[in-house]
Amino acid sequence: MQSVDVISGDVVDAAIRIHRELGPGLLESVYETVLAGELHRRGYAVDRQKPVDISFDGLHFAAAFRADLVVEDRLIVEIKSVERITGAHGKQLLTYLRLMKLPVGLLLNFSGETMEEGIRRVVNNHCPKP
Repeated sequence: MQSVDVISGDVVDAAIRIHRELGPGLLESVYETVLAGELHRRGYAVDRQKPVDISFDGLHFAAAFRADLVVEDRLIVEIKSVERITGAHGKQLLTYLRLMKLPVGLLLNFSGETMEEGIRRVVNNHCPKP
């Protein structure tokens, strides 16, 4: 089993490659589709628009939200195609990580001139292995 750090590195590599080829300006759903396909080709299990249940104060809510991509049941990838990533986007991903009890997520904004400026790694009490 690959570490979440290796998986996230492969996701970033694929995102950069896709952005270089397709460029900015497409809908988030296009980047999601292409990134999921590329990760499948690389041998990863990828769930698109994965419904996530939550519980609150004794109540259970089925499919309360959907994660854009979940890779190997260990890494959430939230895809954006917006002018600028805001703090709210990072907080949203951190909440998803906490609710799903996952250590790391990637926020990828495909709208920038380069992909490198649109990558944000969000960590939920994650300690990388040496």
